[in-house]
Amino acid sequence: MEIDARPLDGFAALGLDERLIAALTSLGYEEPTAIQREAIPPLLAGKDVLGQAATGTGKTAAFALPLLQRLGEPAATERAVRGLILVPTRELAMQVAEAVHKYSRGSALRVVPIYGGQSIVQQLRALERGVDVVVATPGRALDHLRRGSLHLDAVQTLILDEADEMLDMGFAEELEAILEHTPAERQTALFSATVPKRILEIAKRHLRAPVQVKIQPEKLAAGERARVREIAYIVQRRNKPAALARVLDMEGPTSTIVFCRTRIEVDELTETLGSRGYSAEALHGGLSQEQRDRVLRRFRDGASEILVATDVAARGLDIEHVSHVVNFDVPSSPDAYLHRIGRTGRAGREGVAVTLAEARESRLLRNIEQFTKHKITIESVPTAHDLRARRLELMHTALEETLTGGNLDAYRRVIESLAVDHDVLDIAAAAAKLADEARDGSADDEADIPKDVAFVQPLAERPRFTKAHPDAAKRMASADMTRIFIDLGRSAGIRPADLVGAITNEAKVDARQIGAIDIADGFSLVEVSNASVDSIIAALRGTKLRGKPVTARRDRKVKGVRP
Repeated sequence: MEIDARPLDGFAALGLDERLIAALTSLGYEEPTAIQREAIPPLLAGKDVLGQAATGTGKTAAFALPLLQRLGEPAATERAVRGLILVPTRELAMQVAEAVHKYSRGSALRVVPIYGGQSIVQQLRALERGVDVVVATPGRALDHLRRGSLHLDAVQTLILDEADEMLDMGFAEELEAILEHTPAERQTALFSATVPKRILEIAKRHLRAPVQVKIQPEKLAAGERARVREIAYIVQRRNKPAALARVLDMEGPTSTIVFCRTRIEVDELTETLGSRGYSAEALHGGLSQEQRDRVLRRFRDGASEILVATDVAARGLDIEHVSHVVNFDVPSSPDAYLHRIGRTGRAGREGVAVTLAEARESRLLRNIEQFTKHKITIESVPTAHDLRARRLELMHTALEETLTGGNLDAYRRVIESLAVDHDVLDIAAAAAKLADEARDGSADDEADIPKDVAFVQPLAERPRFTKAHPDAAKRMASADMTRIFIDLGRSAGIRPADLVGAITNEAKVDARQIGAIDIADGFSLVEVSNASVDSIIAALRGTKLRGKPVTARRDRKVKGVRP
């Protein structure tokens, strides 16, 4: 039986050994990326490397594969740390350690991540047993050095990953202290998305005649769409939350990271978005590691659609499916802008970067354009008319899908009886109007909407057809949903995100099986698929929301639920 040799040829040509190539093949790798092609050969040759490449370009494999090959198998005697990888955040430490472990499959090498927020006792035990490669955040690595539990005198290769972010987070002194504990003859590789003066100074002090590798952003052919569509809206500060909601309704993102400057702003915006019916979660330095892990897990799993985060908390995140990045404020520097938008449009996917700017910040947008050489298109905040047009467009798609799906006999009899006295087109238009008003909550009246404020309706009144759930249109167009009554509401601090999280986590139900959510002061109503209603009720009865036990049952047509 012949085996496709393309993946073997691609990585074998770089000088990697058969064991690593076998591991890459089993992981589904096919061809090396640009940073891997340029960085792996000099690293295998033992040279120092200064590498510049954007997030998501394959940097981890670019430095991990040569590291593993140069280390070989561990010595038969006592193990010592021979490879050290420093990263800015605990999230990235876990991800890099996992990747290195996968690449080393079939070897006896031991890889251990050490970072803040994890039990230091567990880390001490791992280090005492003997470790070949340590992946660490600077703060925790320095802590272990001071305790005498981490010894770096045998380090052969040192990797600084996301070096610019480590400096931005204030780890300059920690890095210098750690580097002083490593042998002078070590091999050093420094990887960074940007290479400002501070990075060059570190490279000059600690790298020996480094091979410089710079991966330029891929140039697109004339007329080809950019992978990241960059747009900005000029909005007064007090109107930003409402403007953001309108933009989200128009864009219909599958997953969004919204960047804010402070923890307070993150918490306030998360609460505001939740009150408007979005499933939003906060991520900032005030969260415990357990809370952070839970938030990120829910975002990755699709249980929450929006992650509201500070720059520091989002450092090192590696989430592939982010469709939209939103700058709630214009970033303080072009570098920060690049870091933020680098989290969308990854791995060849298209992404959208949205910036909400005040009029006085227009100059900052121009500075970013000059730095990035990318055009940021200024657009107008969508109006209520734009949203209605979008809703009707989605309704058109939903109707087409429903027509294609069939099973319309019961409804056809209704139409046939009405067709005796009315035109079929008028009947169809009336049905569409009823469906539209049922979702919109009212007739089309903008008289109460201030012209200078972006107004957005709560979830129960928002369009239910979004890109996030392609099958939502067909789902909501049919009668396969049941409302569940939950005896906790606004007065108990309940938000839509709480309800979605409880259902998806406790009942193990996909978020796409959840429909409209209504939250009143003393209770909540949640639409769920008929197929899951019983299991959801059973699961909710054994859980708590906001620390309070839940009573859940099928709704008995309780009135007056609209908040």
